[in-house]
Amino acid sequence: MSEIAHTIEVDLDHAAAVEAVITALAEQGFGVLTTIDVQATLQAKLGERIDAYIILGACNPALAHAALSANPEVGLLLPCNVTVRRAEGRTIVQAVDPGALLGVAAGADAELGPTASDAGTRLRAALDSLTTTR
Repeated sequence: MSEIAHTIEVDLDHAAAVEAVITALAEQGFGVLTTIDVQATLQAKLGERIDAYIILGACNPALAHAALSANPEVGLLLPCNVTVRRAEGRTIVQAVDPGALLGVAAGADAELGPTASDAGTRLRAALDSLTTTR
């Protein structure tokens, strides 16, 4: 696990993993605002072939509202990104740690800490609901 993300491995193919992640995020109050198919984009724009790689832009409206109310500049860090990718025959899911992102925000308000912590706890719970392998 890296310092900015919670990482798990799931025993699902890529498409099934994407659907499972979207469902798990919904159970934690997150909707998916954006879906970026990095594999298709790099193939179309650069002719490059990479393993399956999706970026999901997840948003919990109540938490986003609380964070934006505390500091409108936090919108630069939204939505919370979750990736689902294939690597060496494995399906890897990673969710950003919102608390770690606050560290890059110059002058991040102390009042954002609890909201970021709540978002991080929910993202971790969503991923952990999919597997016990970390």
